[in-house]
Amino acid sequence: MALVNLSFSEELERFGAAKTLECYHCGTCAAICPLIEEHFPRRMIRYAQIGAAHRILEQGTDLWRCLHCGLCTQTCPREADPGELILALRRYVLHHWRRNGHVSSQVDH
Repeated sequence: MALVNLSFSEELERFGAAKTLECYHCGTCAAICPLIEEHFPRRMIRYAQIGAAHRILEQGTDLWRCLHCGLCTQTCPREADPGELILALRRYVLHHWRRNGHVSSQVDH
């Protein structure tokens, strides 16, 4: 069963994501991303929008594939800043792992 938290975007603001809900999933970020695999970064953006924090935490190590090259942000027609959202999700994941003592076990996988 998937749990959805519609106020999760507000929680992500604490970690630097100011435009989580601006994305309308045109796919430009995924098309331009040199590291695209299984719809990255689009998948993580969608998880953030619907508040699927458990999915983000389960797949958190995927966030470190991003080189933060800026291509997604430069080409986003909505100026949703997907690169900054990925960085905010990294901060969210690190915060959660540290708080729950899971840093070493999560990073090693």
